[in-house]
Amino acid sequence: MNEGRHAQCDLHTTTDVVLRPELNAKCSVPFSTGVSPKCCASDFTLSEIKSLCGKMDASGSIDGTPEEYVYGGTADWRTDLYQYSCPVIPTHKESIELIKSFDGKFTPELKSADVEMPYEGTYTQEDYAQQMIDEYIEAGVDPTSVWPQSFNTDDVLYWVKNTDFGGQAVALDEKYEATEEEYRAWHKLLKDNGVKIVAPPMWMLVKDDPNAELGMVPSAYADSAKEHGLQVLTWTLERTGPGLDGWYWQSVTDSVENLDPTQIDGHKFALLHVLSEEIGVLGVFSDWPATTTFYANCMGLGLRSETEDDVTAVDARSSAAGRRLKAVGRLVNIAFKLMCRGWWYRIDLSTAIDASFILPKHQVRE
Repeated sequence: MNEGRHAQCDLHTTTDVVLRPELNAKCSVPFSTGVSPKCCASDFTLSEIKSLCGKMDASGSIDGTPEEYVYGGTADWRTDLYQYSCPVIPTHKESIELIKSFDGKFTPELKSADVEMPYEGTYTQEDYAQQMIDEYIEAGVDPTSVWPQSFNTDDVLYWVKNTDFGGQAVALDEKYEATEEEYRAWHKLLKDNGVKIVAPPMWMLVKDDPNAELGMVPSAYADSAKEHGLQVLTWTLERTGPGLDGWYWQSVTDSVENLDPTQIDGHKFALLHVLSEEIGVLGVFSDWPATTTFYANCMGLGLRSETEDDVTAVDARSSAAGRRLKAVGRLVNIAFKLMCRGWWYRIDLSTAIDASFILPKHQVRE
């Protein structure tokens, strides 16, 4: 079974499939003017999917042309810069090899099936959950480098009970309307069955508190996870546009509304600080890495640091200009760290420091 970016049936918004007449015709609901398409991975062979071009997950009006549908609708704070050269769609196995080549870690999510399971009468949900793990085993990936995730509790329990990858299995939470009694019961079920990590959206972990230094404190949900011995991952910082409006900020609307407009961007760091220091999350998923990386660098949160051997190897093949640039980078990093110790959450960090006055003076020439 193949999956799309966010779901099995999202190829009409994540690829150019509706521009390919012969493949558009195979969609569960083909695109035509005025008709919302539905194109599923299960509608195509693997070779057909590999022939498509990947793109930003967006779409234009169904009342326009196929081209307007495919390449319209991208939010103005996102970009289509990388989609016009026809990015190749990797298989899950190919993505594993790519990430391995960068010595990275793995956080695969087993997406919910949009077809009836067992698929074609024989392929069960357990087969599906096992196949994802089998591809890491086949690639020789250590289980400690993988955090398999699912919104389906049964998938997570399967990994815990039947594979060596259950120690870091992540129970994603989409029970947004659950009462305190209900989520406490679920946390107990997870703990009793050996699940160690729970992953709700950020807003479920915090609540408004006008008397708190940062305007927010851990929620009862966060307290419950801690009481049940569960570690926490959360999602997704900067999934939405600039500012603090929308679904991901719904539990701290009062503290946000009381901010001066010049403090808005800096308040994202207030949220990160509460998540990190008061709740102790393992990590925060982000659609844009700059903010989380800036915070992690400021606070010294588990980023890999260069070893003496690394520095020696780099210096040996660096030009004098390159070494000067590295020194400048270290000075800028020190400035960042000093700034982190101040009231960083009350300022707009986009204007807090501008390294451009230094960097152009030390350009590296080949």
